[in-house]
Amino acid sequence: MRILHTADWHIGQTLNGWSREAEHRAFLDHLADVIVAEDVDALIVAGDVFDGINPSADSMRLLYGALIGFLRRRPGLKIIMTAGNHDGAARFDAPEQAFRELGIHLIGTLHRTGAIVDLDRHLIPLCDATGFVRAQVLAVPFLRAADLPGLSLGAAGVGESAVVAATRALHATMVDAALLRANGVPIIAMGHLTCAGGLESEGAERRIMIGGEHAAPPDIFPAALAYVALGHLHRAQSLDGGRVRYAGSPFPLSATEIGYDHGVTILDLAGGLTHRHIPFASPVPCLRLPKTGAAPLPEVEAALAALAFSTATPRGLQPFVHITLTPDRPAASLLAEAEAMLERYPVRLASLRIQRSAIEVRDAPPPTLDDTTPENLFIDAFRATNGTEPDDRHLAAFRDALAEV
Repeated sequence: MRILHTADWHIGQTLNGWSREAEHRAFLDHLADVIVAEDVDALIVAGDVFDGINPSADSMRLLYGALIGFLRRRPGLKIIMTAGNHDGAARFDAPEQAFRELGIHLIGTLHRTGAIVDLDRHLIPLCDATGFVRAQVLAVPFLRAADLPGLSLGAAGVGESAVVAATRALHATMVDAALLRANGVPIIAMGHLTCAGGLESEGAERRIMIGGEHAAPPDIFPAALAYVALGHLHRAQSLDGGRVRYAGSPFPLSATEIGYDHGVTILDLAGGLTHRHIPFASPVPCLRLPKTGAAPLPEVEAALAALAFSTATPRGLQPFVHITLTPDRPAASLLAEAEAMLERYPVRLASLRIQRSAIEVRDAPPPTLDDTTPENLFIDAFRATNGTEPDDRHLAAFRDALAEV
């Protein structure tokens, strides 16, 4: 049996106002090709399918159309998707009853029968072509405070926080119950959280655990689990000797992710469980200019011109550029010139910032004008705002304004 683990699609995301629908469509088309080429029996998606809790109609059509396309090309494919912190749990659950008839399981919330987790909903068998159960998937969505029974925020567990202790206890209870049903076949768990030791993407992922807690140790997942398929961290990476793994995001969702090895993870069940990473090329080039640090605007434009991007590329597939400039003129003027320059090239601006120089600025204004002058205060304010010294034009304008006061 072969299982494909992926996560963190973030359908509906925009970057500096630009839609990423064309990239998501290209990713989903390529994913369908991989499902067919690799003879995948089950697709598991560990959260953050959408970028927001209220996805647009276009985003939902894109997802549902892709799922039906997977099934047409790979009849019998089992699909299991759990909600992440970005997904609206109730909306995620809504079409699950209809989709289940097609072999698609959507798990948005933790379902209980009384106080007990409903394993009829959360433990999903994976059968081979003969109908023999080869594995069980324990599908756990992003957990919220209400999902952790007995949690008392601020209370301490034995050697760990109350949040981690409650999360550990919940997983232990679910796995114990799942083992009674599994009849010795491997159990693969799904989850959406930050595990301690995982490498995060600065500015890309929210710190999501409850009560101020940030990360849980990988050993909250009992050793009886053969594999834990996680979402949330966007860098593909393994923890706990490879037993716990993040598949990562499908393509760069922020500047931090430009250098990542994006792709999906294939799990093989054949005399054991092994996994391997299949890299996916980004549908759209995502670049930093310069690659590190900052540069003056003329250098950035020269680098951009040297790339010689095609003007025939459709707008939705044009490259994204993240630009960092060194200040050599007032910020407003520099930013306006940079945006005007970009209009001449077939690229889309993802971010534009100025890296302030280390010009000494007073920590606080002096107590009285006896210790300074209005012009000195103006110079300090200009430095703090623009990261550069005022030139003669700015000083002359200030002096004219001061003379009129």
